[in-house]
Amino acid sequence: MIVTPLDSAELDSKAQYVFYHKMIDFTLKELIVAVQDKHILNRQEVLLFKQYSDLLLYSIEAMRVKYMYDDEENMKVDLTDSSFPNYLEFRYLFNDLELREDYLEKLTDTDTLKEEFLDTLMRKKEPVAKRKLFQAASIVYYKSAKKEYIFNRFVQGKIIKAAEGAVAEHLVSWSFYDVTHNRPFICYMYFDYDGSNVQDYKSEIYSTLKNTSDREMNLDTMAYAIDKRLPKVLPKYIKRVDLGPIHNVFAKDENKITHAILQGIADKDIPLESYAVYLKIDEVTSKGEFKDGSFFSKQTLQRWDKIFKQQLIFAPHRIIQLLYNKTPEVMNKLAQSPIQVSELTIKE
Repeated sequence: MIVTPLDSAELDSKAQYVFYHKMIDFTLKELIVAVQDKHILNRQEVLLFKQYSDLLLYSIEAMRVKYMYDDEENMKVDLTDSSFPNYLEFRYLFNDLELREDYLEKLTDTDTLKEEFLDTLMRKKEPVAKRKLFQAASIVYYKSAKKEYIFNRFVQGKIIKAAEGAVAEHLVSWSFYDVTHNRPFICYMYFDYDGSNVQDYKSEIYSTLKNTSDREMNLDTMAYAIDKRLPKVLPKYIKRVDLGPIHNVFAKDENKITHAILQGIADKDIPLESYAVYLKIDEVTSKGEFKDGSFFSKQTLQRWDKIFKQQLIFAPHRIIQLLYNKTPEVMNKLAQSPIQVSELTIKE
């Protein structure tokens, strides 16, 4: 039985690391499939959504390997309104891999470690010491993990040509990990460019996005900041996906969905690995343009429409039934009926 104290923000056992990783890995993959099947995002957006999610999964797997046999440090998970790792865990990964070569030089040689393992298991008939397992895990971690695949506080996507029929000619995406919420956000901006080659202006675009759009804020505020700083860019449509929270046994917050799931687990009405994923999508569209500035220096800016907000829930059938019974007021506010995904089964 896996015991996860609701007042603890640390994973402190091998069983918890395995359970947590399977939970996050499974839920994100189910979410990607459901978002595509239900056309929540278009084809281009889904591909980008998957790429950013893959970075998340890669990073969380690296954390699992890093901490699996570490007696001194424990991985910290945000229990309030997130269930994702604390942002600092991503920072630690990135910092570790900056010093990768230094760490590898200090670790025991792989062949030597293999011989010690075989001697202990085959000749001495004893279990391998946890200290040695940690050395092996560290070698795997530092040799296999790559810094460029770690989800950073801000992840910039490339400028690409938007699909035929889109509201504008170009599409740029980016993702950020909001340090207040400890959750990932994925953004898309469709825009036209007042120039011959948009790639000539990409450094200005990337710099502006990183400086103005790396945290949660009102979407129209973010849209205006981008528009104001980039006179050659004419943004026409911006979409932001707030990924989470993932409601599960690791969560600890006042959210009604979390409370219903935790109570259901406590009452043994639903299994320990029960979950629901909350997804929020904000969209804002340009409804026209206006000129701003002095007579000699006018800039074309967008007149933004009201923000369109959607709230979605993805959960297995049993959890959907539970939520309709326990939190009907939440379910009635969703943009569409809860989207069914597969149950997670973890053998003890």
